[in-house]
Amino acid sequence: MSGTYQSDGATLAYRDTGTGLPVVFLHPTPLDHRYWQPLVAHLRGVRAIVPDLRGHGGSELGDDLPVGAFERVPDAPVLTMAQLAADILRLLDHLALPGAVFAGCSIGGYVLLELWRTAPDRIRGLAFICSKPQPDAEANLTKRAATIAQARAGGSAALFDGMAQTLIGATARERRPEIVAELQAHMTLSPEALVAVQAGLATRPDAVPAVATINVPVLAVAGGEDPAITPAEMEVFRAAPGGCDFHLLTDAGHFAAYEQPEKVAEIFAAWLGKLRD
Repeated sequence: MSGTYQSDGATLAYRDTGTGLPVVFLHPTPLDHRYWQPLVAHLRGVRAIVPDLRGHGGSELGDDLPVGAFERVPDAPVLTMAQLAADILRLLDHLALPGAVFAGCSIGGYVLLELWRTAPDRIRGLAFICSKPQPDAEANLTKRAATIAQARAGGSAALFDGMAQTLIGATARERRPEIVAELQAHMTLSPEALVAVQAGLATRPDAVPAVATINVPVLAVAGGEDPAITPAEMEVFRAAPGGCDFHLLTDAGHFAAYEQPEKVAEIFAAWLGKLRD
């Protein structure tokens, strides 16, 4: 079932399929909800709730984003992790769900950390796929400012092509070359949304201290070919007092759940089994 709901002046889209344990899946940027479809197809006994994050896919960006938080591009609107987390909480309310298990890749994982800070009582477990709690380093901030400039100059298509070529693991590109075009087709951000997302990523808070408070089960899946997030950065999730199942897929890139949906689904299903016990 596809549906929409309202959150802070924007109409946001989601898919709700299957029956069983409710799991909310938050996709990476610049992709949309379709990132999770191959993995969800391999799961049983799960009610998969897969939204398009604000500004992605079928979800509007909205008109009232704050401006000025990203000092390197002070006129950029900022799509904050707090706004994205608030959108997801409104989705839970819309679906009359008191809580759920959550899974997130990249920016999706950053939103999970914000959800933990603001509404831990609604979280039964957290799965991080190629995501990390650390804030942007200096090199990342410089790159985000350059990405914003390129997007504003009309270079979004070239940016998406570069992301598809670099973020997908070398092994996946070799085994299935068509994966590049598939994922490019799922990169649905407008230039305005791309700017706001990059500014939001640049200004996201340091969530390492929050990891030490996570008292629900955690799953962390890292990609050995991920150029954006290292396994060492993801090792920090082992400090979560609720326990952490850590897995390294040596031949997966940043989009591991799309590159290897059967393997990640197997890992995810085994972890969910522990939550059900």
